[in-house]
Amino acid sequence: MSLIRHPKDFWSGVLFMAIGAFAVVAGSKYTIGTAARMGPGYFPRILGIMLLVLGALLALRAFRLTGDRIPGWKWRPTLLVLGSVVLFGAIVKFVGMAISTVLLILVASAASHEFRPKEAVISGVLLAALAVGVFVIGLNLQLPIWPGQG
Repeated sequence: MSLIRHPKDFWSGVLFMAIGAFAVVAGSKYTIGTAARMGPGYFPRILGIMLLVLGALLALRAFRLTGDRIPGWKWRPTLLVLGSVVLFGAIVKFVGMAISTVLLILVASAASHEFRPKEAVISGVLLAALAVGVFVIGLNLQLPIWPGQG
């Protein structure tokens, strides 16, 4: 029997610890300050330390609890989700924020085995409206909303 009884928790903990260690090292270049006057290195270090502790607890828990093995890698969902983000970035200036966001949601939703086109379109339209409201109208980002505005 393997020493690691819950591989998902163990590897999640290792990932958290790696990200936490990176944040602590990256934040060490900046002054930390005090709790009352936080410097630019305060937040990355505190967050990194919290991630290190959480990761250690999660990894240690993997030695006590029994859990499922990690399933094999699924390439189709990975490629569809990453491809949807690349597609969004490639077309947003040409077709606008609204259409790009709807396409992003449609393509990324197709990665699921529970994909329903009608629900994906509704979600895409609602998220496109939210994205336009927040990024274009609220934050004044210079992105066209519709084709031909750029």
